[in-house]
Amino acid sequence: MEETGCNVKTRQKTVSLKRKDEKSLTCTQCGKSLSCKQSLRNHMMIHTGEKPFTCAQCGTSFRRSSHLNQHMLIHTGEKPHKCDQCNNIYLRASILKVHLRVHTKEKPYSCSLCGKRFTRQSDLKAHQKIHTGVREFMCFECEKTFITAGDLKRHQRIHTGEKPYMCLHCDKIFSRLGNLKRHERIHTGEKPYMCSHCNKRVSRLGILKTHEKIHTRL
Repeated sequence: MEETGCNVKTRQKTVSLKRKDEKSLTCTQCGKSLSCKQSLRNHMMIHTGEKPFTCAQCGTSFRRSSHLNQHMLIHTGEKPHKCDQCNNIYLRASILKVHLRVHTKEKPYSCSLCGKRFTRQSDLKAHQKIHTGVREFMCFECEKTFITAGDLKRHQRIHTGEKPYMCLHCDKIFSRLGNLKRHERIHTGEKPYMCSHCNKRVSRLGILKTHEKIHTRL
């Protein structure tokens, strides 16, 4: 696996590990406690950017073998779980369950500090770091810090120029999956977001929110 400049710089940094107590280890990068050395090694990959498991089909790399196995379903094209509201299909039932909240507007996760609600637990956890001020993910190219690993990964594409998402209809490429999905609706005509007041369907969530203000102002 070819080393990037980021990986080389990372290996030059020494990471000291200290015992927090007899049953846990503490990451000196962010202070998180882990139960064993293997968990700590897996966790450190977040900071170092190491991704030892690589897809033979497209070259995308992952920190864990289980994540690679899930990714391989993209290449097989298998998406057995279908939304009965907009006909979107998904790789896993858990993803479909989260998607359905777009239609039901269910937001089961609430921030205990400000009351803001979220459809996904991961979104809540990311939001809570706004209150704590924790920005544990750092870009080794420019030293800018981020709240989530996903934010860091998207940022690093500014330096690498990587655009891993390609439209199957016109071959246009994108740096973010969300941008690809929005673009593909130009070709498919898909309108997954429906107004709860008049059943009008639109292609983007932002358009739906703007449209619904027509009803709430009445």
